[in-house]
Amino acid sequence: MHRLIAAALAAASCATIAQAQTAPPVEAGATLSLDQALSMAGATAPSLDAAEADIRTAQAARTVAGLRPNPGITVEAENVAGSGIYRGTENLEATTTFALPIELGGKRSARIGVADARSKRTLIQAAITQADLRLSVIQAYAEAAAAEQRLLTARDQARIAAEGLRAAEVRVQAGRASPIEVQRADVARINADAEVERTQRLVEVARYSLSRIIGAPTVGNLDAGWFARVQSAYGPMQDIESAGTLAMAAADADLAVADAGVRLARAQRVPDLTVGAGARYIRETGDTAALFSLSIPLPLFNNGRAALAQASSERVRADAQRRVTALEVDQAIARAQADAANAATTAATASGPALRASEEAARIARIGYREGKFGQLELLDAERTLSETRRAAIDALLNYHSALAQLERLTVRAPDLQGN
Repeated sequence: MHRLIAAALAAASCATIAQAQTAPPVEAGATLSLDQALSMAGATAPSLDAAEADIRTAQAARTVAGLRPNPGITVEAENVAGSGIYRGTENLEATTTFALPIELGGKRSARIGVADARSKRTLIQAAITQADLRLSVIQAYAEAAAAEQRLLTARDQARIAAEGLRAAEVRVQAGRASPIEVQRADVARINADAEVERTQRLVEVARYSLSRIIGAPTVGNLDAGWFARVQSAYGPMQDIESAGTLAMAAADADLAVADAGVRLARAQRVPDLTVGAGARYIRETGDTAALFSLSIPLPLFNNGRAALAQASSERVRADAQRRVTALEVDQAIARAQADAANAATTAATASGPALRASEEAARIARIGYREGKFGQLELLDAERTLSETRRAAIDALLNYHSALAQLERLTVRAPDLQGN
């Protein structure tokens, strides 16, 4: 469906927008990978349909810009339908003229320049649309994967709470603890079961959001290995090079459109000529005489100066906006690098040493509680710490994937359109 986008960019000798391919359906029980989700989204995304339509519109506008003015034919009849000897058509004299407008000042080439600049801007926008779609899919996929991990954690915590309730009942029956411990354990179990229900609904919402983006039901499992994978280490910040990014390419394209608009406004200040040639039939003698005409407008009221000033101001604004974009892109990339590095550190710590330590503390507390060495409050505190650490680890992984996707979106290179 979206092959026109890839074909247009390929014709411009650029790095094409990836041609969308329809991914095979995911069977129930199979794993829906991120690559499959991206492919499915590319095959059905309405935003790519809109980008494709914009490209066709730009191509049509380029064709229109290259058209020359239409010639005209004028037929005049004199001495007809009057009074006296001019009644009827006996004294009819006819003049037929062929008029051809001639554009001066390079108007046609200037129009073509504007259309070409806008076409390149449209191709850049199509690449931006695809990059935004990729970011949306990655973020939705990470959200759904995080929700599933939270559900697994909630179910495990519910299982642990049920075991804690049974342990409290055994201790109370043996006369080693107060009945209040059973009530505390039962409250913990009820809250854990309620958390499972709430988390299950959030999983359904997250998977539904993902299915809407990719255009297909998310019947398969998500790739938990991808979600848990974190880049081992981040070094110092890389050199920031905003030139060549999509944002800068869009700003450059806007400036090119403004430049072309200035050239067109300057060309339109030159008046056009209209030359004509025709023949006149003289009734009295039966002769035919040739006619030649030359018409040129007088720029008394609209000499194009205001339009040129407007186009020049728009060009100044586009140039200033390009410099603003360069500053903003540099700052955004720097922040994204820091966010990705910090998120990687947090995720590696939360899902590594901190999680292992909290799991070991909870394991020791369970054993000690069953053997009567620890009180129930120590057990509940250890379980609460474990639950919070698990949720923090999942949140850290989600932030990591979101920050990494955002950094990728900011630094993706624009297609090369110099050959267009």
